[in-house]
Order: sequence, then C-alpha cells, then structure tokens
Amino acid sequence: MDLALADKRALVTGASRGIGLAVARCLVAEGATVVSGSRANSPELEALSDVGNVVQIAVDLLTESGPSDLVEAATNDGPIDILVNNAGAVTPRLEGFLSVTDDDWWRTLNLTFMVAVRTTRALLPHMVERNSGSIVNNVSINASLPDPLVIDYSAGKAALRNFSKALSKEFGPQGVRVNSVSAGPVATGLWLGEGGVAETVAAAQGGAPDQIANQAVRDTATGRFTRPEEIADLIVFLASDRAANITGVDYVIDGGLTQSQ
Repeated sequence: MDLALADKRALVTGASRGIGLAVARCLVAEGATVVSGSRANSPELEALSDVGNVVQIAVDLLTESGPSDLVEAATNDGPIDILVNNAGAVTPRLEGFLSVTDDDWWRTLNLTFMVAVRTTRALLPHMVERNSGSIVNNVSINASLPDPLVIDYSAGKAALRNFSKALSKEFGPQGVRVNSVSAGPVATGLWLGEGGVAETVAAAQGGAPDQIANQAVRDTATGRFTRPEEIADLIVFLASDRAANITGVDYVIDGGLTQSQ
C-alpha cells in the first residue's frame, strides 16, 4: 500500500531509539523527511541519516522552551505535515506510591505529558494555517490499565490519551487529525534492555529478567512482546492520508492483553 508520504515532512520526538526510531525508519522507507528532536542522537539514527532524509535537531525537551525551539527549527526548512509525540520514559516505583516524591511526579508528567502538550501547542498554528495536519500521540495501555508499579507513568499516559481526544474535537474542523496508539509491552530497551523494566524489577525481587518479561506477556493472546516495527506501522498509517477520516481514536496494540472490547 502506497501511503503517499513521499512529499511529507514529519516531526518525531524521541526518535533516537525504541518506538521513535522504528517510526523514523518507517517514515523514511515511505519516502518522508523525518525531523528528529532529542537531547542526543544514536548510532542507529545516524545510520538512518545515511540512507534517508533525516534532519536531527539537538534539544532538551524537558525545558519549557525546548519544544517550541524544536518546532521553530523544524519549520524553518518547510512545513511539518505530521507530528508524532513519542518522547517518554518509565521508572518502576518498586517501593510503592508512598515513595514517589513530588519531584518524581513532576519529572514523569513533564516528559510523559507536558512535552507533547508544548510541542503540539507550538506546531498546531502552522497546521491550522495550512488547514492540514496529522498528530499521533504514543500513549500506552497503562492509560486504561493503571499499574501501581508505574503509577505516575500511568497517570501521565491517561492524561495524554484524554488530551488527544479533546484536541481531535477542537481541530478536526480545521483540517487537523489527532489520534493515539496505546501499546502493551514492547520489545525495546525500555522493557528488555540494560537497566530496563525487566532487569530493574528482577534485581529488586531477586528473580531473573526473563522471568519478569515472561510474566508481562503471560496474559496476552499472542504470548509475546509487540515489536516496535508493528507499532511504527500503525502510527505511520494513521499519520498518512490513507486514514484521512480517522480522528479522535485510540488504537490498542497489545497482543490481546486488554480484555475489554
């Protein structure tokens, strides 16, 4: 299927690794130009720059001005057609809710939610002016399946999903679509890498990372982690004009972990 992205420019936050990198690769494969915004690049993103149109902008998105600085730099070279708000991270709260400080909450909500809010707020006027644009927010099944192990992350993702729906209602009449994708456990460094969730929880509980990983997908129908490329395919489809009348929807991709219809 041709997604007709050859003349499109996409801004992807957190594109240096994980799902963001997979999204960047998928967009490049479809012929789009990718503008990446993150504090540091990665060898994988550098390699992608050698085969496709990738513009790398170094920015600290956790600062209040970081997202608007990124948008200003990204739009200097032309309009942005697609925004993928992907930046985020999770810290397992092994000692429970009472151990989570205000600083912990603010850092998580800033990265998980406010970075997307600020980036969207900076870019939306450009999209509205052109009466065209697509925004896809990377949410999580934790938005609807709260987990005390990631209580602050779950709350931030729930806010992001709600934000996505509200935006779709306001800006749909102005030509801008907003959707979100809620993934279950994904085979990225965030879950399976050094210092990832599986390793961190295993170290605290005295088990093995493989055991923790297996438990995470034990209740899925497919019995495995979702691959980042599978998330990317869904995000890029939603971003394309092939999904031109889809807006305000949160798509779950979790191998059947979620039991509700």
